[in-house]
Amino acid sequence: MEPFIKHEGIVVPLDRVDVDTDQIIPKQFLKRVERTGYGQFLFHDWATTDDGSSDASFVLNQPAYRDGSILVSGRNFGCGSSREHAAWSIGDWGFRVVIAPSFADIFRNNADQNGLLAVELDTAEVDQLLARASRGDGYSLVVDLESCTVSDDEGFSAQFSVESFRRECLLNGWDRIGLTLRHADRISAFEEARRR
Repeated sequence: MEPFIKHEGIVVPLDRVDVDTDQIIPKQFLKRVERTGYGQFLFHDWATTDDGSSDASFVLNQPAYRDGSILVSGRNFGCGSSREHAAWSIGDWGFRVVIAPSFADIFRNNADQNGLLAVELDTAEVDQLLARASRGDGYSLVVDLESCTVSDDEGFSAQFSVESFRRECLLNGWDRIGLTLRHADRISAFEEARRR
């Protein structure tokens, strides 16, 4: 997993609450086990019209947001089913950060395990970010996990908190496999002793 230390990117405003995992990546695209290839289907039902063509009104289809890497949305982001594909599709699109007033616990865990930082800010702060990003002028933020801050060059600055274990794993790029492999020598010694 790629370490997350500091990221600067264009903000994509998704001004919706209760964005569930079925909306993030619809069920018909869950036929693979690889972690890649899902980005093209991110928010598919919102991003396409009934005839399957691209809906120009949807934020991800607008030229100003195509290179966005920070998604800002409403409360209870990632609710619904526990599919890890939701975090995979967001990361595969190119997002490194999702900012919202609150997250579903399972989504937050899946995000952490895939190097996607879920930042919780209060509703008033999120509303400010949504308003600034909605201008469509390439509004960007800096998200710093070392200092746990979100800031812009217009004077916005906010602190966020991350559980220390999650923070350490993200800063070092450790998913659960990476954590286990930190003890590879001890595991090998145990296996050798057990074999004898």
